Amino acid sequence: MTTGAEPGSGFAWPDLLCDPVRSLPEHARLWVALSGGLDSVLLLHLVTACHKNRVPVGAIHVNHQLQPNAGTTEGFCRQQCQALGIPLRVETVTVDRGRSGAGVGGIEEAARKARYRAFEALVQADDLLLMAHHADDQAETVLFRLIRGSGVAGLAGMPRFRSLGRGHLVRPLLALERSELEYWARKASLTWVDDPSNDDQGYDRNYLRHAILPGLRARWPGLIQRLRHSAGACGESQQLNDRLAALQWQSVADGQGRVSVTGLRALSLPEQKNLVRWWAREHGYPAPVVADWQQVMTDLLAAGVDREPELRADGFSLRRFQGHVYLVPTPSALPDESVELLPGRPVSWGPWQLQLEPVANPESARPPIRVSTRRGGERLRTHPDRSSKTLKNWLQEQSIPPWERARLPLVFAGSEADGELIAVADLWCSDRYSGSAPAAGWRLIVTRECD
Repeated sequence: MTTGAEPGSGFAWPDLLCDPVRSLPEHARLWVALSGGLDSVLLLHLVTACHKNRVPVGAIHVNHQLQPNAGTTEGFCRQQCQALGIPLRVETVTVDRGRSGAGVGGIEEAARKARYRAFEALVQADDLLLMAHHADDQAETVLFRLIRGSGVAGLAGMPRFRSLGRGHLVRPLLALERSELEYWARKASLTWVDDPSNDDQGYDRNYLRHAILPGLRARWPGLIQRLRHSAGACGESQQLNDRLAALQWQSVADGQGRVSVTGLRALSLPEQKNLVRWWAREHGYPAPVVADWQQVMTDLLAAGVDREPELRADGFSLRRFQGHVYLVPTPSALPDESVELLPGRPVSWGPWQLQLEPVANPESARPPIRVSTRRGGERLRTHPDRSSKTLKNWLQEQSIPPWERARLPLVFAGSEADGELIAVADLWCSDRYSGSAPAAGWRLIVTRECD
């Protein structure tokens, strides 16, 4: 634990620190991400001085359970908030070490994801979550992404303001160097906890912080601010890239969230890459990392009509069907076996929700109704006066993309051996189970959430 002198009273924070904390977007509530370190403790005190008694202020501490002093740090955060009269929310998370990748770098990334999931679950509409990242953190981020081969978007570093869950995230101290923050923290006699993992150079960022940046700063004393300005310039370039992508989207998209293959082919390769990255970010996914964009776009746009080319990325894939490219979220798992559909007990099936409700003669006999996926050979009769047709041919006629056909919930009435197909997802439902007065006395309702 590190401290200056014993905390005094009536300390006047300088405008250098208060101005960026006061200059926040419109909000109904403020949250401070409190790790217990110098930066976040300083931010907590600044927010308390500038905003307490004006808007509700709270703090959130995420306990990753990774360090021996995790419990001590949590207790310290509780003491700090209690002394300031600030409510504290503690979220204890479990970092899956087995799936976090090789080495401490993988654990570091897994912990970051767990932390942000906790933040996203906390903030509500009109909430702001404030984080204490500063100019040194920004420099480390830019250098780290440069080493990883990031493009302009990555080299823009951490944004000062961005959406987070239903609210937004703000980094008000991003223009200030850590040395400035430490000077004022000691001046105010603040106390904080030093994370022992910050000295472990097995973490990439710590290696940059301790082994690389000191030498660079000794050679170029203004390095941190220079990198901040470079990140700002990259950020401006990315804004222009996003603006271009948004304009081109209007000419290549079809109004249903799909992109025309012909429209994409008309763009240059850099424009195609820019549009795909923008498209992914607009849906909340990270931009895809691709080794050979030329080959990927050729496969996606020029493969034969009998092919099903696919670009897989983190959380989604791009797939082509009938002259369009679709952004397809990575599907969730479906039940392994058929599920019985009972009144008052809705069934979730991927993005679909199915429910059965009585509308007349609820005491009348109800055949067993179950939900399943395709097994092959299913037939349906879309109208009593028409002959039946295979489900396979009907789905093709409806232009349902191939990757969706195997996941559609099929609803059967009757026994497992000779049940009648009465609904296909939200695409079709038998008249006997739909409408204002279904003949079966039961109404089947199938809805689909937006992907």
